[in-house]
Amino acid sequence: MRRTARKCAAIDRTLSPDLIARFRVELERLQAESGRLGVAVSGGPDSLALLLLAQAAMPGKVSAATVDHGLRPESAQEAAFVASLCQELDVPHEVLTVDVPPGNLQANARAARYRALGAWLDIEGLGAIATAHHADDQAETLVMRLNRGSGLSGLAGIRADTVIAGHGGRLIRPLLGWRKVELEDLVHACGIEPVLDPSNANEEFDRVRIRKALAKADWLDISAIAQSASHLQELDTELAVLAQREWKTCVTFVGDQVTYQPSADGLRMTRQRILTRAIAELGGELPRGSQVAALLDALERGEGGNLAGVLAKSGKEGWVLRREPPRH
Repeated sequence: MRRTARKCAAIDRTLSPDLIARFRVELERLQAESGRLGVAVSGGPDSLALLLLAQAAMPGKVSAATVDHGLRPESAQEAAFVASLCQELDVPHEVLTVDVPPGNLQANARAARYRALGAWLDIEGLGAIATAHHADDQAETLVMRLNRGSGLSGLAGIRADTVIAGHGGRLIRPLLGWRKVELEDLVHACGIEPVLDPSNANEEFDRVRIRKALAKADWLDISAIAQSASHLQELDTELAVLAQREWKTCVTFVGDQVTYQPSADGLRMTRQRILTRAIAELGGELPRGSQVAALLDALERGEGGNLAGVLAKSGKEGWVLRREPPRH
C-alpha cells in the first residue's frame, strides 16, 4: 500500500527554509504570490514537490486538482492518493475527469487536461494555475525541437508565464529553474512515495527517447541548456514587440483583406511573423513556420502563393492577403 505522507506539520518541518525561500522568489518573479494559486498534481514526484512547496510558501492560499484522463486502470487510484495527501495538507482538492478522443493520444490528452484546468480556474476564481515543468523538461523540449528543425518560437521552449491554450487563464511554471533530482529528493525526504507513470519509460514517444539520450550524455549541463531556452524566450519576446510595431505602422486590415508594406529596415523574422498573424486574422489555419517562410520567399521575389486558405500576392501597394474564395 502506498504511503501517503507524514502529517502537514511534519512536512513543513522537513522542507528546508532555503527551498521554501527559493520557491517564493520564483512566485514573486511571476507575480503569483498574491491571490489563490491552483496547482496541477498528478501524483508524480515533480507535481508532488510543487504541491509541498506551494503549500509551505502560501499556506491557506493553495488549491489542487488532479486530471483523470481515464487512460490507465490505475488513474482513479492515483487521483485518490493525491486527494488523501491534500487532505492531510489541508489543501482543497478536486478530481477533474476528462474524455480523451482517439488519434494523437499525448496531444489530445494535453488539450483535454488544459481545458479542464482552465474551467476549474474559472469556477474556483484562481489567480493562476501552476504546473511542475522543470529544467530537465525544458532541456528535453529544446533538444527535441532542435531535432525537428523548429524556428525561434519553438526553440524558446516552455514558457514560465503564459495562458492556458484555448482558454485564456494564466498558467505559470515556477520550477523551470529546478532540476528533477532536486524535486525527487524533496518528496522522498517528506516520506512520500510518488506515483510512477509507465508512459514515462515508453520509447515510442520522442520525449522519452530524448530523455534517455540526455541521461547517457553526462557531459551535458542540463541547467545550462534550460537557461539557453530562457535566453531564446527573451529574444522571441523582443521580436514579438517589433512585429507588433510593424503591424501597427505597416499593415492595413480592411474587410477581408490585409495589405502589408514591409518597412525598409525590418527583419525577415518580423516579416514572417506579420504573415503568420495576417493568415490567422483572415481565419486561416495556423501554418507551420517552414510554410510561412516559403510564402515569404515567394512574395519577396514579387510572386505570390496560397497558404492555409489565404491567397497572397505582391503588388505596387505591398503584399495583399485575402481569404481564398469558396470552391464550387
